[in-house]
Amino acid sequence: MSAPSVENVVIIGTGCAGLTAAIYTGRANLSPLVLEGPLPGGQLTTTSEVENFPGFAHGVDGFQLMQNLREQATRFGTRFEQALVDRVDFTSHPRQLFAGDRVILARAVIIATGASPRMTGIPGEKELYGGKGVTTCATCDGAFYRKMDVAVIGGGDSAAEEALFLTRFASRVYLVHRRETLRASKIMADRVTRHEKITCVWDSLPVAVEGVAEGAVSGLRVRNVKSGTEQVLPVKGIFVAIGHLPNTGPFAPPLDLDEQGYFKPASGSAVRTHIPGVYVAGDCADHVYRQAITAAGMGCAAAIEAERWLAGHGD
Repeated sequence: MSAPSVENVVIIGTGCAGLTAAIYTGRANLSPLVLEGPLPGGQLTTTSEVENFPGFAHGVDGFQLMQNLREQATRFGTRFEQALVDRVDFTSHPRQLFAGDRVILARAVIIATGASPRMTGIPGEKELYGGKGVTTCATCDGAFYRKMDVAVIGGGDSAAEEALFLTRFASRVYLVHRRETLRASKIMADRVTRHEKITCVWDSLPVAVEGVAEGAVSGLRVRNVKSGTEQVLPVKGIFVAIGHLPNTGPFAPPLDLDEQGYFKPASGSAVRTHIPGVYVAGDCADHVYRQAITAAGMGCAAAIEAERWLAGHGD
């Protein structure tokens, strides 16, 4: 069997970060190879409308946005293949990526594998996720719930931030937390508990999302962990804010992760790692902003870094 050919640059992931990196490296005549995982296009493919991505005055369907980026990358010579990388060897040159029995060799690697939102797993959540009332991003979808009642599930800083942001649009925000105090920082907890639009539903766990038969959220059933009693919160939107799981497992080691499992870039850079020619971009390395536009920006930066590195180390 002949040895596999060596790619100039391999990009792992097809969200905003990965496809933007593909556009830039493609325009640099690097003929990038993009490896698609189980969710081509990333989380935005499950979003019905994106209103905060620059250049679309009236919003754009999330799936269509990702399709546009894919077509733009293809126009500049990007190739796409289905492969799920399960381990790597970055000690050799070129770098080695393993997808089952397949070995892919690359002079430079851009990892843009994203992060998956933690979900509760309750009945109705999966069925009504993405444009039907269940979401994981208030910044992305909050404006769709003007003058409606909504619920936020969680008790940390992320949940507090989501709840406070939603008060700009919603009539009432129910914050559902399994304990009687928030895990959020004191300043955030104080802001939440003092806000006139936020009602804290203490000692409660979500049980089910109502509205599956109708195809849209009509309420959130919760159970009090102390009394066992249940109630249905009359909400039209449910925001799950219990954290994200970065898709970084196959790459650590050798890459460094922070305490939350996100890639830890090299000092002084948002995209470089401590391994020359290996870069990270998007939600797998960003637990602060997690926006489509910031992921795209990191993809751009990683591509430019890779192009410059290859110019001096390509062979």
